[in-house]
Amino acid sequence: MIDVLINSMKLAIQKLEKWPSRKVHIFHHNDTDGLTSGAILTKAFERNGYEIELVCLEKPYPAVLKKIFQNEGKILIFADFAGRIAPVLSEMNGGKNLVLILDHHVAEESKEPNVMNLDPDLFGLKGDRDISASTTCYIFAKIMDVKNSDLAYLAALGAAGDEFFVDGRLVSENRKVLIEALNQGLVNIYEREVGEQYLFKTNRGEITGEVFTEYLDTLGGAGFYKDGPAAGVKVCLEGFTRESEDMVQSLKIIKDKAFKDELNRLKSGGFNHTSHIQWFHVENRFSPMGVKMIGAFCDAIKNMDFVYPDKYIAGFQVIPREVPGFGKVNLNEAKISMRVSACLEKEIRNGRAMGLNILLPDATHRLGGFSDACHSLTAATTVAPGKEEMLIEEMEKILVP
Repeated sequence: MIDVLINSMKLAIQKLEKWPSRKVHIFHHNDTDGLTSGAILTKAFERNGYEIELVCLEKPYPAVLKKIFQNEGKILIFADFAGRIAPVLSEMNGGKNLVLILDHHVAEESKEPNVMNLDPDLFGLKGDRDISASTTCYIFAKIMDVKNSDLAYLAALGAAGDEFFVDGRLVSENRKVLIEALNQGLVNIYEREVGEQYLFKTNRGEITGEVFTEYLDTLGGAGFYKDGPAAGVKVCLEGFTRESEDMVQSLKIIKDKAFKDELNRLKSGGFNHTSHIQWFHVENRFSPMGVKMIGAFCDAIKNMDFVYPDKYIAGFQVIPREVPGFGKVNLNEAKISMRVSACLEKEIRNGRAMGLNILLPDATHRLGGFSDACHSLTAATTVAPGKEEMLIEEMEKILVP
């Protein structure tokens, strides 16, 4: 599994070194795993003498991809998304650019040689258990140059941020990078009643993985339209600053109010219910935060006592028609994010309930929507506004044929 992935990465690096351009365009996700992935790739390519253009995306929307693939002769890297849409990228690229995909979601094979899909899912590793995008990027960086071993700390942070633990612990490839960071004296591991506690050493002292993740997720998600992702990558590479602290505090005020108001609305009967799904729509109420926040909110409520533990949780949010770095974009979409309770997580892991990576993309495709990064326990897609309830109905048809 991992050996075959490493060999494929070596081939990609050989192709990269022969490519005429010395500028790399890195597109990365805006959660902790995506921000650490962007930071790892930035440092690795800078050390290798490349010029970097770093762009954060909430999703690789088709309208954005059309703009990206107007170019030719470029090096394009997609980190923490795009594994599933490799065939789409192949068609858009038409051999014009060198495209590397360093994702960890459920993936599909590329259809052309200049689009190299290095998603570990294609090599037998599970992205919701074995390997994060940050760990994938770290393995790639270390193959480029062993001196990038000092980036294990960021890989472990991204893996902890995605929270795909087994019995409360990082496992498989994620655990290997955690142990590397431990041996470098940058992370400490403590046993707790269930699982482990990870403490990351920073310029402000030791910080738990949970606190660090909340910090970066706030910058990348709540601050998506306020240069938060760039600030998050800078924190990963340079440490906390007064500017980053001030930004997080101001964003948390916005986030906490929006979450509190929505929580009160749901407790007052804001949930819609079908046989297997409980769902709601925040419309534009989370503005000016990014649409990553609908998933963050679902995460926050998934184990609360007013939420049915045996039903899937789905939240919708309207997607703004502007993408930082691209300006106005022809987007007319609503995003759905889905999560599961701890109870339903056990059922999915034991094969007694359907994973979101099957359920949501299938239903989305039936309605002509866009599906990319989905895991079995967390998933998000987009559909045209007005099709939200139809999407729920399609999922019910899949669950009860």
